[in-house]
Order: sequence, then C-alpha cells, then structure tokens
Amino acid sequence: MNTAITVIEVLLALLFTSGGLFKLILPYAKFVKIPGQAWANDFKPEHVRLIGVLEVCAAVGMFVSLLVRSLTGLAPLAGVGMALVMAGAMATHLRRTEYLNMVGNLMWLGLALLVAYGRLVGFAV
Repeated sequence: MNTAITVIEVLLALLFTSGGLFKLILPYAKFVKIPGQAWANDFKPEHVRLIGVLEVCAAVGMFVSLLVRSLTGLAPLAGVGMALVMAGAMATHLRRTEYLNMVGNLMWLGLALLVAYGRLVGFAV
C-alpha cells in the first residue's frame, strides 16, 4: 500500500506542479484561450495566479515529504490542501454547469484525500 500511495503522491505532485506553473507563467489572455480553461474568465487574473501559487505550494509540500524523511508530516497537509483546491474547482464547474469537468476534479480530490488519510494513519509510513 505504501508504494501505491507514493506513486499517487508523485502523480498528484506532477499534476499540480504543471497546472500551477501554467497559471503562473502563461499570460492571462493566453491561459483563458486554452481548451478547458474557460472557467478562468470568471476570475480576475490575480485570482488565477493565486490558485497557481496554491497548487505549486501543495505540490512542493508533496515532493518535500517524499524527499526528506523527517518531513513526512507534510504529505497529509499537502493532500488536504490539494483536496481543498479540487473542491473549489468542483464548485466553479458546478456553477458553470460543466459536469464532465467535475468528474475529473472528483477523481483528483479522492486521490488527494487517499494520500492524506494513508500518510496520516500510516500505511507503513
């Protein structure tokens, strides 16, 4: 089980790093034109950047918990942070009636909570 959670941690960290960096690096006008990112039109550019910062911070917390054994307590916190970001994404997609996007958000939310629970309870930490 420990190996599965580690693989999920790496997957989530890579996903959140790439998504957060896209929000931080790309200009707002280009970001909103990417297919599937129309939700960003509902937010100010500063808010989209803030979401990017939150995603990158959660990913860094996940990576650090994997690399520095004395900081394994960061994994549950990063997992909960990722789950909160996904809950916000689900709320945005629900408001916009983008139900198909919510399915993906629900999957990432569930995986983030699985990591948080697995590392907190300690499936062979």
